[in-house]
Amino acid sequence: MKVVHTVGKRRTAIARATAKEGSGKIRINKKPLELMEPKYIKMKLMEPVILAGEALSNIDVDIDVKGGGIVSQMDATRTALGKAIVEFTGKMDLKEKFLSYDRTLLVSDARRTEPHKPSKSSKGPRAKRQKSYR
Repeated sequence: MKVVHTVGKRRTAIARATAKEGSGKIRINKKPLELMEPKYIKMKLMEPVILAGEALSNIDVDIDVKGGGIVSQMDATRTALGKAIVEFTGKMDLKEKFLSYDRTLLVSDARRTEPHKPSKSSKGPRAKRQKSYR
């Protein structure tokens, strides 16, 4: 039985996906994809599923996601799901379709928050004292 493990990251959220042969079920933190809330999150998560189409009918994907906020978790989950579908099916045309639609379906977003500078720990990394002219 073929099993594929993939990872998706976005800021501090990390999603780990496990794809194996099955009947087309996708679960995120043991919850079916169809029951995800809010609707915006569900629609963004459905993008790789809709693009894959029939290629997903014999794959079960279980995704565990931790850290970050709800949107970061959604982005990390999307990346992990896209990678799992492409790696499990092994279809290069599917990979090209994902990349042309949205590159973040297969490539994790590398941007991170800038670290705070010394002595400005509460104001942010580039905060300056406000200047008054009068």
